[in-house]
Amino acid sequence: MIGIIGAGAFGGALAITLGAQSPVTLWGRGQKGRGITRLPGAELPALVTVAENLAQVTQARTVLLALPAQAMGRFLAEHAGALAGRNLVACCKGVDLTTGLGPTGVILTHCPDTHAAILTGPSFASDIAKGLPTALTLACADDGVGAALQHQLSTDVLRLYRTTDVTGAEFGGALKNVIAIAAGVVIGAGLGESARAALMTRGFAEMQRLALHQGARVETLGGLSGFGDLVLTCTSAQSRNFRFGVALGEGAGFDPAMTVEGVATAQAVAKLAQTHGVDMPVTQMVAALSQNQITLGDAVRALMSRPLKPE
Repeated sequence: MIGIIGAGAFGGALAITLGAQSPVTLWGRGQKGRGITRLPGAELPALVTVAENLAQVTQARTVLLALPAQAMGRFLAEHAGALAGRNLVACCKGVDLTTGLGPTGVILTHCPDTHAAILTGPSFASDIAKGLPTALTLACADDGVGAALQHQLSTDVLRLYRTTDVTGAEFGGALKNVIAIAAGVVIGAGLGESARAALMTRGFAEMQRLALHQGARVETLGGLSGFGDLVLTCTSAQSRNFRFGVALGEGAGFDPAMTVEGVATAQAVAKLAQTHGVDMPVTQMVAALSQNQITLGDAVRALMSRPLKPE
C-alpha cells in the first residue's frame, strides 16, 4: 500500500495514477468523497481508499507528502511521531523560507530516522490525472531505497528516472518556479517572446550557478528536474507561477488563495544567494518585484543595464 498525504491537485493526480495499479490510501483535510476539488471531473479509482484519519495513511511503508513546501515543516513538526521509520517522498518544489532547506532537508529535520526522497520534474496534475504520459525524477540519497521507490511508484504512464543527487533535483524544481514568474512578467508586460527566451536562458544559468555551488551535479540540472521543468513552467499558462508572473507584468490582481511556490522560494533563495555570494539577478528581481519593493520599469532597467560580459 502507498499512502498519500495531501488531496490537492497533485496529491489527487498521484492517487489516480498510482491507484490504477496498486492500493493507495489518500488523506487530505476536508477530503470526503471520490472526487478531487482541484481536479474537476476526476474520480478516484476503486483501489484508492479515502482515509478518515491520518493513522490510516501512516500504516503504509511509503508515504507521499503532497503538501505545499512552506507548509511541510509545520505538518511534520505536529505528526513526526506517526511518520517515524517510513519512506517519505516529498512531492513539492521549493526552499523553506524559515530554514533555507529543501523538502528532504525539512523531512530529515523532523523525522531523522526516515528515508527521505523527492519526486519532481515537468508535470501538470491535470495531465497525470488524465493518464497522459509523464516522466519525473525521483531523487534519494540512498540508491537502494531510490531503486525500490522507483519501481513502486512507476506506472504504465508515469515513468520515473532516479538519481542520488537530491540537491540538484531540489534546486532545479525550486528555482524553475522563480524563473517561471519572471517569464510570466515578461509576457504580461508585453516584452515579447524573444525576451522570454533570453530570460529563460539566463535564468537557467542562475539555476546552475547556485545549485552547483551547493554541490549539485550539472547533469541533474540539465535533466527533467531542471531544464525539463523549466521549459514546461515558463511556456504554459497551466503553470500557477507563470500566471502569477503574467499578472505582475500586467499590473493585475491574482487569486490570494492560490499557492504560488515561487514567491516564497524567491525570498529564500535571494537570501541564500546573498549569504554565499552567488550572483542571481533574475531571482533578486522576482523577490523584490513580488514584494512591491521595485517597479516593473526599474526591474527591466536593472537587468538590461548590467555590465556586458562573456556568456
